[in-house]
Amino acid sequence: MGHRQWNHICAAAVASALATCCLSSAAWAQTTTALAVAPAVAPVSTPADAATQSSVTPQNSDQIQTVIITANKRKEDASKVPLSISVIGGDELEAQHINDFASATRSIPNISFSGGGGGGNAGDGPGLSNIEMRGISSTAGSATVGIYMDDVSMTVGNLYSMGSAEPKFFDLDHVEVLRGPQGTLYGASSMGGTVKFISNQPDLKEQQTNISTDISSTAGGGVNNTETAVFNQVLIPNELALRIGLETAHKSGYINQVNPTTAAVIADGINWEDDRVARIALKWTPTKELTITPSIFYQQVNSGDIDVSYLQLADGTPLPNNETAKLVREPGKDTLTVPSLTVNYGTDVGDITSVTSYFRRIFDRTQDGTTVNSPYLGTQVINDPALAAIVGALPSAVYLDNEITQFSQEIRMTSKAYDPSVSAFTWVAGLYITDGNTNVIDNEPIIGINAAFAAAGKNPDNPNDLAGAVPVGFPDDNSYSAHRYYRDTQQSIFGEANYYVMPTLHFTAGLRFLRAQETFLDDRSLYYTNDGTNNGIAVDSQSLNESKVTPKFAVTWEVSPTNTLYASTAEGFRIGGANVAAPLAYCEMTQPNPVTYGPDSLWSYELGNKSRFLNNTLSVNADVFYINWKNLQQQITNFNCGYVYNVNVGSATSTGGELEIKYKPTSQLTFDLAGGVTRATLSDNEGVDAGIVGANQGASVPGVPKFNTALTGQYNFSYTDNAQGFIRGAAHWTGASNGTLDPANPDYQRPAYSNVDASTGVKFENWDISLYVNNIANNQKIIQRPQVQGTADEAYRMSPRTIGFTVSGNL
Repeated sequence: MGHRQWNHICAAAVASALATCCLSSAAWAQTTTALAVAPAVAPVSTPADAATQSSVTPQNSDQIQTVIITANKRKEDASKVPLSISVIGGDELEAQHINDFASATRSIPNISFSGGGGGGNAGDGPGLSNIEMRGISSTAGSATVGIYMDDVSMTVGNLYSMGSAEPKFFDLDHVEVLRGPQGTLYGASSMGGTVKFISNQPDLKEQQTNISTDISSTAGGGVNNTETAVFNQVLIPNELALRIGLETAHKSGYINQVNPTTAAVIADGINWEDDRVARIALKWTPTKELTITPSIFYQQVNSGDIDVSYLQLADGTPLPNNETAKLVREPGKDTLTVPSLTVNYGTDVGDITSVTSYFRRIFDRTQDGTTVNSPYLGTQVINDPALAAIVGALPSAVYLDNEITQFSQEIRMTSKAYDPSVSAFTWVAGLYITDGNTNVIDNEPIIGINAAFAAAGKNPDNPNDLAGAVPVGFPDDNSYSAHRYYRDTQQSIFGEANYYVMPTLHFTAGLRFLRAQETFLDDRSLYYTNDGTNNGIAVDSQSLNESKVTPKFAVTWEVSPTNTLYASTAEGFRIGGANVAAPLAYCEMTQPNPVTYGPDSLWSYELGNKSRFLNNTLSVNADVFYINWKNLQQQITNFNCGYVYNVNVGSATSTGGELEIKYKPTSQLTFDLAGGVTRATLSDNEGVDAGIVGANQGASVPGVPKFNTALTGQYNFSYTDNAQGFIRGAAHWTGASNGTLDPANPDYQRPAYSNVDASTGVKFENWDISLYVNNIANNQKIIQRPQVQGTADEAYRMSPRTIGFTVSGNL
């Protein structure tokens, strides 16, 4: 519930199972990972060809591929960047059917997801997940992980009504996962790390038409289908090209709605999902030095309900897996629109890049507020037990209309690639401004309350009939109405420089200076705003200003052309914000809660190695880290009324490491092993002293699995001279975690779990056909226990077994 969240629960992390399948053309070669085999220094492309250069440079098929990334705002060989990075290529995303954040977590070390909103209050499902990295997990305040599409920030705060923006993994060159604080180059809210979606750009040379269709069936559900088409039109050879990508998808639901009393099925597959995605980009290179790329990304995700089921009926009768006895369904409509204009201009000194962008997200959704709103009102009915029982059983909906808009402008200059004959320095410097607006409209009717009072001859606006009644009563049955408005503006200057003591040894230093301003306005009314004196009307207004300097230091030593050592330290942070003022009388408070909360920050220390052996057939990336997190933004819940507010209390540490191994013993056979371990705990008792249940020294930071591991193997072979085949298998293990700090909460202990996927297929000259099975064992273990709007007997499971086939081709 919006104004009275049950945010002491950190719920619902990992959504759908990591799929494996759908082999497209390039997937017949090696998979794309961050285990690179490029030369010691990868050249930086000129603006004219930078957009068309793939992240993967093909090499001898007996060897592992090179990976080129943009983590440091320039194109570089991933094996030379002093940073823990995982990269998944676009073809590999298609091959494994990874099409959202949640399905990628089981293959990427030390990254996880929890249900959106405070403590899983929003549930699990499309657009409702929060991303966590390296134990930096928080449902309070600002986001802890930055989300970027190319150079456009899509990062949103931790709001109870929604999770992170989730662009579908469609027509992508690759995805970069940058672990550790990235505040120097990416600003606030990248304290745990940053995820970058790098899209395919128009090709100035080659006409292309790629199509694919995928049809599958989910156990307990129905038929799923996805159709995609990508067109690349060369308008003027080597000068002007247009790329258009379209996708439409339907996922059948597998959760059934049942009667709360009889358990009879009311509706099948209510958690269905329909997707519509489009990406259009135009690339124009009027001169060798100048490239202009306007683009727009559009995505609409319609969902029938959240991916959470009930364990039992109200009378305690157990329910079968994937059934829910809710009174009010919880559909959503999540729309992303991201236009941008990128201009690159090359000079003799370096390349100038301007990125002008606009991000808009509209997310309208419904929650079932029955368990929170109606029972309490039933207890407030005066001298009429029959009416109290009727009111306490009425259905209640929470209608949430969310809108986020953000304009941003970045201008940066990047030096040419390192050339010892020119300079011992390389550098990047830039300016960044952003202006963001967030609107949350919350209306919570108790359906039928006016009719119930009228039938009993009572008035819901009469304090003699209903304790706490307000003069306007319940207009249109509404018990609570709120409009929250946030405006965030930021201005930054940033820079990073590398000094090469020698070609194989260089030092890195970076700095970002940021100023931020936030304005907050909250307008609330009706019954659940009443504190006994304001007649159910409340207006809050706050503003705050902040500034921060975030440094970064690193040293990189290329011990040999195939062995790189690095050490780094960096500071990460997130800005503070404003709180809603809880009504004193209703919440039985003697003094107001804090109207604002401050920023928190951390220092991260990392030591790593990136090596290649056996003639580039074996690659090993390994690192360890230590993070010291101070002044945590944490939520305090008032259990008298359910209102929550954020405070800065306590500290935490996170230690662990990541390991990625890729081995190609023959040209036909490839193995990948990726895993991470994390131990993130609170360092003191300040949280529990402030009233946060379970926030004791040594308590695990919620939502952080102790480990995750993925093992993948693929064997390629030839049917004929014109047909090649493959067999692929992938196993994933996710360790146990705590979903909340409170040991009495059902989500406190989240179990370890695993799943296995497999696929096989054949590739002809222009066509690929593959068969796949995801979640082969149909693992339906309860892996999280969210409490959406206080409903304690809810469960989240992986998506059931899915069997399907894919056909794709180049026309």
